[in-house]
Amino acid sequence: MIKTALLLIIALIVIPVVAIRFDAPLSDLQWQMISFSFQLMLTVALLCFAVSELTRNYSQVDKIWSITPVVYAWYFAYAAGWNERLILMAALITLWGIRLTYNFGRKGAYSWKFWEGEEDYRWKVLREMPAFKSRWKWTLFNLFFISLYQNTLILLFTLPMVSVASSDSDAGLADALLAFLFIIFLIIETIADEQMWRFQQEKQKRIQAGEKLTGKFERGFISHGLWAKVRHPNYAAEQAIWIIIYFFSVAATGQWINWSMAGCVLLLLLFQGSSDFSEKISSSKYPGYKDYRKKVPRFIPRFR
Repeated sequence: MIKTALLLIIALIVIPVVAIRFDAPLSDLQWQMISFSFQLMLTVALLCFAVSELTRNYSQVDKIWSITPVVYAWYFAYAAGWNERLILMAALITLWGIRLTYNFGRKGAYSWKFWEGEEDYRWKVLREMPAFKSRWKWTLFNLFFISLYQNTLILLFTLPMVSVASSDSDAGLADALLAFLFIIFLIIETIADEQMWRFQQEKQKRIQAGEKLTGKFERGFISHGLWAKVRHPNYAAEQAIWIIIYFFSVAATGQWINWSMAGCVLLLLLFQGSSDFSEKISSSKYPGYKDYRKKVPRFIPRFR
């Protein structure tokens, strides 16, 4: 996980610099949009850091992961004069945000005391690793990776909207197709999360009742439905969603590769590292998980 974090931070610096260097110069409007959103992001990131350090709950960024992209999206649409393509993108991102916020909220992540709520179990596992036994090391990790890096990434994968702002072309058939694909992957993600939710709820119900876990619950982890096709169907759909957001910028500019691709590339790297870490934990808890890994692909299903 530490190696992944370092790789992500290096990529965060290199990719945008190279992309902007070889792409067309940004307009004054685009720089204004980036400047304002960056200042907002930095404020949010530092607030997340302060709250997490004071409360020892390190899921503060997790709580806003589905909220701040919606804020950025509507700001970009407003700043660009309500471009119809940007309105479409903002509406799609809002649907994504509502669904993900609901799914995260029903797990107990939110409280009327916003700093409280369920913490992602992976942060606890990570804190207990030997590399973070020293308090100052964890504080630096919290500042630079959990708070600053993740908030920067959230902003970056919405920046294709800034790229779209440079185009005068109207939304067309390509945008309609991208919106359709966005909805399809949003539905897939919803189904995957619902299957996981029902599985975990029933599993915990049986455990609390003192019942023996049998059938699909015997393994301890979900391996049916979409989870029989890929090990992380929700992650796969999430990545596809933000790749589609990037392709809106391709439809607007006519450039297959432009500076705003940094966000979705970094998101792919993050999910690779995040899924590695999650699977390491699952393999240590469930004897059958290693066999599941051998039989079921990670993100892309096998069609045969």
